[in-house]
Amino acid sequence: MTTITFKALSALLSYPTAELQQAIPELIVALDGEALISGSIRRQLDGLLNEIATGDLYDLQERYVLLFDRTRSLSLHLFEHVHGESRDRGQAMIDLKSLYESNGLEIRAAELPDFVPLFLEFLSTQPRAEAYELLAQPAHIFQALAERLRKRHSAYEAVFRTLVSLAASKPKGEDVSALLALPDPDADDLEALDAAWEDEPVNFGPNATSCKDGIVAKIRAGRRPAPGVATAASRPVISHS
Repeated sequence: MTTITFKALSALLSYPTAELQQAIPELIVALDGEALISGSIRRQLDGLLNEIATGDLYDLQERYVLLFDRTRSLSLHLFEHVHGESRDRGQAMIDLKSLYESNGLEIRAAELPDFVPLFLEFLSTQPRAEAYELLAQPAHIFQALAERLRKRHSAYEAVFRTLVSLAASKPKGEDVSALLALPDPDADDLEALDAAWEDEPVNFGPNATSCKDGIVAKIRAGRRPAPGVATAASRPVISHS
């Protein structure tokens, strides 16, 4: 049974497009229909929904890039926060991709499996209890992202608060604190950003990836269509299945 809420959250974390803006009413219907989110978190999520629906598209896109593409501490790639560019990251990518494929989700060669919108799209295809269990594994990352976005007064904070609230178990405080202790430069601090993205030692071997390849993959991932949101060629649809 598809959990449409995860598809909606995946769409909200995708690169803003005119099609996504037009699909916001359908996302609201989907979220309210499943009613997995309530209270203050649901009201907070309304802020992001309204911001995307009514905001200037170019401003939305620029803000998205500054937050998630330019700022390493806000990366939407899960393993960026726990493995960086180490060899362990390569094996983790392989394992996650295998998990997707064993459950019937094929991804394009250019996509990185740890991209959060893709991960949420996968969760939407799983039984709800299993999805909540899988969601708990990176919950400390989502909690740290929520805190960093709160500091920036970003409405995207609501998505990560939602994910933590849905996880089968809550993140350990020490795990969240360890992530929050890492550098978190402002997107306008170019010197600090350069230092944060400074290349780590290159690892050779079957699991090694080059910095250039990683950046290209991240850019492509960030521009992948939101799940269930049609491209300009057809009407936007969020469908239950």
